Amino acid sequence: MLDKIFSLPVVEQISPYISQRNIDGFPLIIVSHPKARGAISIQGAHLITWQPNNEKPVLWVSDKANFSAGTAIRGGIPICWPWFGSSSAPSHGFARILPWELKAHNENENGVILTFTLQDNAYTRKLWPHEFTLIARFKLGETCEIELESHGEYQATCALHSYFNISDINQIQVSGLGSHFIDTLADREQYINDDLVFRGRTDRIYTEPGDFSLLRDPLWKRTIEIHHYHHSDVVCWNPGAELSSSMKDMSKSGYKNMACIETARINNPLKPKNNNPDRLSIVIRCRKFSDNGQLDGSNEKK
Repeated sequence: MLDKIFSLPVVEQISPYISQRNIDGFPLIIVSHPKARGAISIQGAHLITWQPNNEKPVLWVSDKANFSAGTAIRGGIPICWPWFGSSSAPSHGFARILPWELKAHNENENGVILTFTLQDNAYTRKLWPHEFTLIARFKLGETCEIELESHGEYQATCALHSYFNISDINQIQVSGLGSHFIDTLADREQYINDDLVFRGRTDRIYTEPGDFSLLRDPLWKRTIEIHHYHHSDVVCWNPGAELSSSMKDMSKSGYKNMACIETARINNPLKPKNNNPDRLSIVIRCRKFSDNGQLDGSNEKK
């Protein structure tokens, strides 16, 4: 899928490192920079992929992802807003299935910066009767930074629904989640102090997470750092074999190579008011570690 995206013909060369390309008429913003490459769908301001130079893709996207107007894309980092979950339709809100506007872009030797906006319209007000402006800012380089800025007067739950590319769901572990979580499959609260290992279908809302989570992948000898900002929750999800087999936009074995670690505002919703916006942000970076499990000092945070 990713090779197909980056080999699409250029529709418009926006800047030396940024172009617009279309997949079956569906518009994408493509970043090809010496530090990293990436792709953002104009629908949903949806980061589909981000890949630092000399690194495996950090984000997972389904090889059966549906790129068509009004349909959510399976993979990358969808913006779930103004509600999280399936309590209302469409599931996870309307922000991820509406076209956004590319308002600004910049680039330098470290990467590119892209800014997208979404505002209320007649369609959104039928689903959710509020005026709003959303601003999504992306900084793509050796790290990936996303900031969602929410303007208006309302309450909204949301998540940066990150799908991470992994070697094997049975081999990874995730730390920094805190001990308390809501198991939405069992519909109960639990306290477990251990790191998360995935054993079949998983859907948990961690309500006391740290400021960053570590996704350790020993087969690929890397740790993905997920730094959360302005968050109240971290959601961890994997569909498992049975559900994956029933999903039209995921292959039967797709669940083996993805894990969702989502920066979220669920128990403490966004509450912009009196011209004061509210925010949700994430910073992602990769760090290599050697055979003895020690992090490679050349990739230490600076």
